[in-house]
Amino acid sequence: MKDSSFSILITTKNRKDDLAFTLSKIQHLIDRSDVECVVFDDGSTDGTSEFLKQSHPKIIVHSNTLSKGYLYCRNKMLNETKADFAISLDDDAHFITEGILEKIESYFSENPRTGLLGFRIYWSKQLPNSIFSNHKSIQMKSFVGCAHVWRMNAWRDIPNYPEWFVFYGEENFASYQLFKKKWEIHYLPEVLVNHRVDVIARKNNADYSLRLQRSLQSGWYLYFLFYPISVIPRKLVYSIWIQLKLKVFKGDFKALKALLLAIMNLFINIPNILKNANRLSLKEFNLYQQLEETKIYWKTE
Repeated sequence: MKDSSFSILITTKNRKDDLAFTLSKIQHLIDRSDVECVVFDDGSTDGTSEFLKQSHPKIIVHSNTLSKGYLYCRNKMLNETKADFAISLDDDAHFITEGILEKIESYFSENPRTGLLGFRIYWSKQLPNSIFSNHKSIQMKSFVGCAHVWRMNAWRDIPNYPEWFVFYGEENFASYQLFKKKWEIHYLPEVLVNHRVDVIARKNNADYSLRLQRSLQSGWYLYFLFYPISVIPRKLVYSIWIQLKLKVFKGDFKALKALLLAIMNLFINIPNILKNANRLSLKEFNLYQQLEETKIYWKTE
């Protein structure tokens, strides 16, 4: 390793057991002299902060008495770190690959316009049967929030995550900003992450409607913030029609509720949209559309 330094940044709330498991899996990284680990406890009531202070004295702990949202926490941690590279990791995700810091630093060194790296992510409560992959590194449109790494020079070149998005969409917000500044986002499949989430079961969770609402509204915010004006009406109408056709007309009334609330919040946030718009030209938009889609899920091959 060179003299570069790394931060591992984790936001958590009331998931002490998940967090403890993640920390046990990355303890070998936390123990390194060139790594700092920061955990932001966003208003937990399950003793998370006390657990961290007693069991992990090397970890820097921030806490909110009342929750301020994970985007607030991410912004604060990213803006305060002095590291060269910052790894953002969910409290229910951990690395399977060994030697990840060397792989990350080498890739950034060889690709100076790469501002952010996304990893190969396996979404499951269980470990994969095999970690082999024939995936190759590519430039892609965006990245997955649960595990990625910033070149901090790139982060400092763009606006903060939009806290008014609340949940979802902040990765694409950052991706458009990076694209405007001519930074690239690359996929680094050499680093494998296990995101310990059952994706199929999520639809039956109590927060299904809320997640859908926030996903829809953040997508629409992005249209109005970044898309050329001529493109927006067609995209918006198509997005609404798909929700009606595939969900609402089939009796999914939770989806109807989500759709109506998302439309309401779109109007409420018009001032934020006008203040933060950074629209792509039609040429830029077409170039962006030609990039590879974000690598979100990896399945064993």
